[in-house]
Amino acid sequence: MKRQILALGSLVSMLFALYFALVYAPTEGTMGTIQRIFYFHLPQAISSYVCAMFLGFGSLMYLVRRDLKWDRFAYCSAEMGVLFTGTTLITGMIWARPVWNTWWAGDARTNLQLILGLLFVSYLMLRAYLPEREKRARLSTVFGFLAALDVPINYYATKWWDTLHPRLEQGGLAPEMKTALWVSFLAFGILFSFLLTQRLAIAKVEDETEYVAQAVEV
Repeated sequence: MKRQILALGSLVSMLFALYFALVYAPTEGTMGTIQRIFYFHLPQAISSYVCAMFLGFGSLMYLVRRDLKWDRFAYCSAEMGVLFTGTTLITGMIWARPVWNTWWAGDARTNLQLILGLLFVSYLMLRAYLPEREKRARLSTVFGFLAALDVPINYYATKWWDTLHPRLEQGGLAPEMKTALWVSFLAFGILFSFLLTQRLAIAKVEDETEYVAQAVEV
């Protein structure tokens, strides 16, 4: 029932987000209509940060508790991280082409976001090549901690280096734009919760199936 409610909430809230981003929010004076992708780009970027922090937290909890449910939480977060890092980079490139006249800015924040995505992929690849459950859970935590470390560096990149991305304190949003952004944050938050909950449920079944298969082989 919980997953059904989250699924319905995701659909409804995303429809609201589309309306507020594409209709309610005023057109930005400098960049024009393309700026509207901001209402989806930023929540996706923040979602990728959350995935990295969840991955690091799950990795830490596994090392402390040695409970495979935390490893399951970690690798589900990593899979989500691949999704949201990828969509962040794609929407960023779509936005950058008409605004900066390039698909790839190559500045600190863009590169750090790419590194974050590669860390998620490396984490999952390492797990794919380690057949023993506890061993892959233990060794893959290295990439989990690196992904979590990327987040604060990525977040403050515009303060520490010269980048094409605006600094956190620069500029301001009109009240209607702020409303549209918060609606979009809410929609992506509900979507994130639904996807993670759904993936965790599937991962639990996968672990149970793997355990039964190993028991049968013995």
